[in-house]
Amino acid sequence: LQECILSGIMSVNGKKVLHMDRNSYYGGESASITPLEDLYKRFNLPGTPPESMGRGRDWNVDLIPKFLMANGQLVKMLLYTEVTRYLDFKVIEGSFVYKGGKIYKVPSTEAEALASSLMGLFEKRRFRKFLVYVANFDENDPRTFEGVDPKKTTMRDVYKKFDLGQDVIDFTGHALALYRTDDYLDQPCQETINRIKLYSESLARYGKSPYLYPLYGLGELPQGFARLSAIYGGTYMLNKPIEEIVIENGKVVGVKSEGEVARCKQLICDPSYVSDRVTKVGQVIRVICILSHPIKNTNDANSCQIIIPQNQVNRKSDIYVCMISSAHNVAAQGKYIAIASTTVETADPEKEIKPALDLLEPVEQKFVSISDLFAPTDLGTESQIFISRTYDATTHFETTCDDIKDIYKRMMGSEFDFEEMKRKKNDIYGEEEQQ
Repeated sequence: LQECILSGIMSVNGKKVLHMDRNSYYGGESASITPLEDLYKRFNLPGTPPESMGRGRDWNVDLIPKFLMANGQLVKMLLYTEVTRYLDFKVIEGSFVYKGGKIYKVPSTEAEALASSLMGLFEKRRFRKFLVYVANFDENDPRTFEGVDPKKTTMRDVYKKFDLGQDVIDFTGHALALYRTDDYLDQPCQETINRIKLYSESLARYGKSPYLYPLYGLGELPQGFARLSAIYGGTYMLNKPIEEIVIENGKVVGVKSEGEVARCKQLICDPSYVSDRVTKVGQVIRVICILSHPIKNTNDANSCQIIIPQNQVNRKSDIYVCMISSAHNVAAQGKYIAIASTTVETADPEKEIKPALDLLEPVEQKFVSISDLFAPTDLGTESQIFISRTYDATTHFETTCDDIKDIYKRMMGSEFDFEEMKRKKNDIYGEEEQQ
């Protein structure tokens, strides 16, 4: 997906883009696998899916589960590039958080916060005060700070200021600000407050949850950006094996495939193409589960997210569950796909993810994958090879978009600017047609 978005953006920027993929489908690691038979093959499961799973063609199963924040960066990229023309989205019905072995809906409005059984009465009042403070907070207006210095005061101190207890801190940091660990507590509070604002602004757009999901699966996203690239003169080649990246004097000059060399000035690729220029920074375990029922205690939602904060299960990092269903054209009628993921911390990853799988019982079929996480050791300054990071365990695209903007800046020497991209499109299409 990062490569597809960048090929779209670079094409709009007037660059000549050749996009090669060794796979026969778009999107690499962020593809949706169809038909279901292919998923069985991919995970080396014996036999074929049982009759009860319905038609194989009705399935589009994401390998990497993520939702889009309604007000987040990826939605902005989709809107500004107008890739939204090729996609339809649905709002995810609810976001839940795990506490003491049970799941609770994350309160998303003041009314829900006051009705929520996550907190006692006095805690609710304090939490409401905190939410009002966050909503009014404006980093450019010191009158909204109430004695907090956004660049110095830690988030731990802000929680203290509002006298919030551990449970509330847990779900605020992990289910609203979407931090994966508790390191943020001792960092300046500005970033956390902005993250909570993003969550509540995203929520304000549609009301049920701040998350969106494309019909027919996430594999639609890379295809949408590949189309954008093609409209602006980009060339796309699937089923194209990469034999070697050609380097002269430490700088990339081309890519060799099937005996021919395509020459280039810059190259963007994922870590699997350049194993000598990346370093392993961890592992993620993902378990794809096929269910014949909605998840218990979610009010029979046909889509939801569940976050299990690390504190609740004595871990350092959170466990995530994303659930979607036939309502999103990704599964046969009456079937549900739940995908659990977390950062690996021990030698027994399957045991680590068990708290999530326990919430999903009974599971009809599961597909387990453990992936290495890579980050570039070569930032491309000399070599002009720009390497994307592997997808982390989070269930949203904010970290992916940070990576895209980081690569853009290293390639172009300037920050990625949404507005400028919009202007470039107007130059080509003219204002009238855009209306």
